[in-house]
Amino acid sequence: MWRSATSGEMTRTETEFLAKSLNIRESSHLLDVPCGNGRLAIELAKRGCRVTGLDQSEEFIAEARTASESLSAAWIIGDMRELPWREEFDGAFCFGNSFGYLDAREARSFLTSVARTLKPDSRFILDTGMTAESILPNRQKTRWFKIGDLYMLSENEYHPREGRLDIQYTFIRNGEVETRPSSSYVLTAREICDMHQEAGLEPLELLGSLTGDPYQLGSPHLILISKKQ
Repeated sequence: MWRSATSGEMTRTETEFLAKSLNIRESSHLLDVPCGNGRLAIELAKRGCRVTGLDQSEEFIAEARTASESLSAAWIIGDMRELPWREEFDGAFCFGNSFGYLDAREARSFLTSVARTLKPDSRFILDTGMTAESILPNRQKTRWFKIGDLYMLSENEYHPREGRLDIQYTFIRNGEVETRPSSSYVLTAREICDMHQEAGLEPLELLGSLTGDPYQLGSPHLILISKKQ
């Protein structure tokens, strides 16, 4: 589903945004965490950057390695909350839905870990669609999607006390049906900014789109650009 949901045009647009917002040079060493199959890191490596991607999916890491054999890229199977590097990278980014899977304690651990990997004054970019200002005003309990030959039903229930959105995904293709559960944690933009500050990352910009629109109530996702203090 994820391979079908991310088009080549989407990858190019996101890569252009990252290249500009991270102030990259050909010699930049960048961290993509979690990296999935490396679609963004690989595009940045094609621009001359050295990239490192970390993800817990062995299947995606294997795919990234195969797709980047001639590039300056390293791929690590690991936990995004426990990054082993210290002041290694000139920039880092976390794109996709992964940040939302972390509760408040885990989110703090992740941001602290990211900050530790960055050189002073380097930038980190977080993209998340699970900010309260994004998810709650537009929430629909049931939604259908069609991605290629795959139909997907999303059914969700929000639990205010826990700040948790439980989602059940049903996938239908060629008459076969498979259901997968998922949970995401909902934080306000203010809480996420405070977590960045606590981790040693100074928020610079809160955007609601890749074209630079300011983040506001109802924006589909938050793009937070910060700098290692």
